[in-house]
Amino acid sequence: MTTPRVALDHLWTAAGCDAAALDAVSITGDDPALPSVFRVGTLAAATIAATGLAAAECYRLRGGQRQHVSVDVRRALTAFRSERYLRVNDAPAPEMRSPMFGFFETRDGRWVQLHTNFAHHLDGVLNILGCANDRAAVAQAIRGDWDGAALDQTLADAGLPAALIRTPHEWAALEQAQAIASLPLFEIERIGDAPPQPIAASSGRAGELPGQPLSGVRVLDLSRIIAGPVAGRALASHGAQVLLVNGPHLPNIAPLVIDTGRGKRSATLDLREAAGREQLASLTRDADVFLQAYRPGALAARGFGPQALARLKPGIVCVSICAYGHEGPWAQRRGFDSLVQSASGIAHTEARAAGVDAPKHLPCQALDHGTGYLAAFGAMVALTRRATEGGSWHVRLSLAQTGRWLHTLGQIEDGWQTPEVGFDDVRDCLEAVDSPFGRVLGTPPAEQLAHTPARYDRPPVPIGADDARWAS
Repeated sequence: MTTPRVALDHLWTAAGCDAAALDAVSITGDDPALPSVFRVGTLAAATIAATGLAAAECYRLRGGQRQHVSVDVRRALTAFRSERYLRVNDAPAPEMRSPMFGFFETRDGRWVQLHTNFAHHLDGVLNILGCANDRAAVAQAIRGDWDGAALDQTLADAGLPAALIRTPHEWAALEQAQAIASLPLFEIERIGDAPPQPIAASSGRAGELPGQPLSGVRVLDLSRIIAGPVAGRALASHGAQVLLVNGPHLPNIAPLVIDTGRGKRSATLDLREAAGREQLASLTRDADVFLQAYRPGALAARGFGPQALARLKPGIVCVSICAYGHEGPWAQRRGFDSLVQSASGIAHTEARAAGVDAPKHLPCQALDHGTGYLAAFGAMVALTRRATEGGSWHVRLSLAQTGRWLHTLGQIEDGWQTPEVGFDDVRDCLEAVDSPFGRVLGTPPAEQLAHTPARYDRPPVPIGADDARWAS
């Protein structure tokens, strides 16, 4: 059995961090805490504790004292469901999912999942199916005309996000699963030379302790939806100045903008245009961390791959998040948390354990949130290495790698019978802030640091509310 503490020890050791720091961490609670046979509480507590401990180590490296870090499984899982518990002006956030999102039975008795939360993805699916924008019509078209594997491949070839529901054994037999199995949970690699640099160049007067572990650290956050934005939000909660950069033409999901935008400024740049690329390059020259969550190679095609960034700003920490990993035939496949669950056997396993016919997802977006916190953890580890060893660094992660680790944590017999946790059950785990959207009630950081409490110093703002520049 893997406990949250054992999982944390694994993460800390895998990152090559000082084992002595683990004496300053306590984790309370255990699985099962949500209805699932998977150890989602262990994943949540371990990744959040690793993030908090890495922040504490950054503070210590900057001259601060070692401090105790504590995480409770219940609060960690509340953070892992932050978008679910979000309230705006005392009302639930708008529905995030399209009516066509979800599972559909195919002609050969298999199941596929469609992910149609962006309008252009929905339009593409309807075009291939040749049917009306109606759930019954979509179900009839899939059940009448398509075998599961054929539809899965056709949609993937068209660049549309979908997944055939596979068993764990079917997933393991795929070349993509084997590529994932050859990778570690995360990679922190030196990609260029640079002299040692402090964790933040703009850290205040000489000899003065920073207010928070990442005070003065500048983070460019080029990500949308959950995993990447969670990483940026976590870095912001420990004092980093995080500038979210979106393309003005790219779609977003409003509740997620609010939930993951806490602590950040928000700007837009059009990287299709030379002026936008020049402005991003200018921002990068003064950045410490460049976080991106687009498909492998997408930003490199615009001139912002890790090697180019390391030449532009020696000492940069690049963080790359993708769905299915940077190696293997699916590296370019569009994916989201729920699709990775479906493709890799998680949705099949949950359904089989619960004795239901239709596939069943995890009770939270655990791969998204887990990968997000691991990305923030990796970024801080890389900042400490930059401070002590020098160099430019690249942190690489994927939802599929996090999903594979979740599988290795073991399962809980009858864990799916654990009672659901509703909004009223977690009211004590939420905090309110006034914002341009109204009164926002959301989850605060789940990690507790004794001397530098994690917090969000800024409310969420609409996309593009700020200029594309660093705050003075």
